[in-house]
Amino acid sequence: MFLARVIGSIVATKKDAAMTGHKLLLLRPLVVDETTPDRFRPGVNTVVAVDALGAGVDEVVLFCQGSSARQAVGMKALPVDAVVIGIVDTVDVLNQKIYPPAAR
Repeated sequence: MFLARVIGSIVATKKDAAMTGHKLLLLRPLVVDETTPDRFRPGVNTVVAVDALGAGVDEVVLFCQGSSARQAVGMKALPVDAVVIGIVDTVDVLNQKIYPPAAR
């Protein structure tokens, strides 16, 4: 599993028929930086993932990729490589809450 921030959504009017009705999200993976472990650093890539939960823009989510993605409920028969499987409430690193961020 990986952490990511939802940065957008994707609309594809022409797609595999099995994907009809499935919301697609654009994710930016998040990394805990070794030099500043009290905050996330955005990854360099983006990922398109099927949204199994109803996540929204700016939310932090858990997603899985590859064969694990097809193990999510309702995904077994779909041609997917990434699925949002959790919406994150909090993240603690080294006994410090880094998400949601404290007011600065």
